[in-house]
Amino acid sequence: MRKIIFILFLLVVLVLLTLSVYFFLCEQTDRQQEDSSDKTSDLGDPIMDQLNAMSMEEKIGQLVIAGVEGYEFDAKAQALIEKYKIGGFVLFKKNIRDPEQMLELLNSLKKTNEVNSIPLFLAIDEEGGRISRLPDEFWKTPSSQKIAEINDSEFTFKLSSIVGERLKACGFNMNFAPVLDVNSNPNNPVIGDRSFSHDPSVVSIQGIQTMKGLRTQNIIPVAKHFPGHGDTVVDSHLDLPVLDHNLDRLYNLELIPFALAVENQIEVIMSAHILLPKLDPDNPASLSPNIISKVLREDLGFEGLVITDDLTMGAVLDNYDIREAAVQAIIAGSDIVLVCHDFQKEEAVLQALRQAVENGDISLKRIEQSVYKILKLKQKYNLTDEIVSAVDYRLFNQKLETLYRDYPGLSYLLEQ
Repeated sequence: MRKIIFILFLLVVLVLLTLSVYFFLCEQTDRQQEDSSDKTSDLGDPIMDQLNAMSMEEKIGQLVIAGVEGYEFDAKAQALIEKYKIGGFVLFKKNIRDPEQMLELLNSLKKTNEVNSIPLFLAIDEEGGRISRLPDEFWKTPSSQKIAEINDSEFTFKLSSIVGERLKACGFNMNFAPVLDVNSNPNNPVIGDRSFSHDPSVVSIQGIQTMKGLRTQNIIPVAKHFPGHGDTVVDSHLDLPVLDHNLDRLYNLELIPFALAVENQIEVIMSAHILLPKLDPDNPASLSPNIISKVLREDLGFEGLVITDDLTMGAVLDNYDIREAAVQAIIAGSDIVLVCHDFQKEEAVLQALRQAVENGDISLKRIEQSVYKILKLKQKYNLTDEIVSAVDYRLFNQKLETLYRDYPGLSYLLEQ
């Protein structure tokens, strides 16, 4: 009898040991799956492999597009590339004198970036009309308002394709256009004829055609200025505009073009430095989680890159510390901060973002979410730092002349 009891005891112990081992192995498997899911659920994802191999400096650098301080490549631009691993540059009229000088500057930026494995965003504001940065040798293009007055979406597409083609020929890969602001206030000092129309349906149609035309030439379009800068009476370059609109008003007017752009897979949207107290009484749109993460991302379903308007504008500098503004922009849901002027401010922003990660104010996971999207977009558009030896501006002028001759309303542009 004792022998039988002993055997039964051994069997019970054996069963318990077997169950213990089983549950232990199950727990280990679950942990391994969770760990691998945390790193990436996409085994064999080359973008994630690239991200995982990046240093903290490289990750922070991708979150910033900076300006250049003159016509020539200098030690400050070199430091932004070599020390801070900057994600890209934007050029303005102050940086461009003639085609040869422009190419020399762009090529210097690219050549210096050979020390880094990630190509640069090279951006420009080439909206047409009064907002044009290309050298004077290039023919001018009409303003958005003039384009809409032609009332021909095929014309808009052809024109933006030529614009994209000449930007690509110069070495740019990103255009801060189209402007999707609805020009609902004739007293607006900053938008005006930069907007296609006071009618959101016209803005939507023309903006989407502009997007599509730029894409044919592998130029990344950037829709701006979310959630809409068309009803302001203050220029955000000088001070912070305040709009009393609620969300219903925005959905019925300002947000219509942006919602349709999202439906048409716009990859990048620029946020505006405007305060909407009924949505966020404390932060302008560019720094507001409620406007960027809630309205743009959750409500409109935008999954692409959000880039702030220039943080050196008066709307920000006169009301916020630029370092705190940059950190708040990322916390709010932006992926890239734009710092167009002053090397000291550019450097301060880069250092502040790194410090925010080290302090835990911004999680590393949050940074990596943005960097992943940035790398993915650069890969999608096949960005490179390839040198451009020369650009034939006469070729593009001829293409524009041919296009303009078909539209009597643009005859004034034939006198260039």
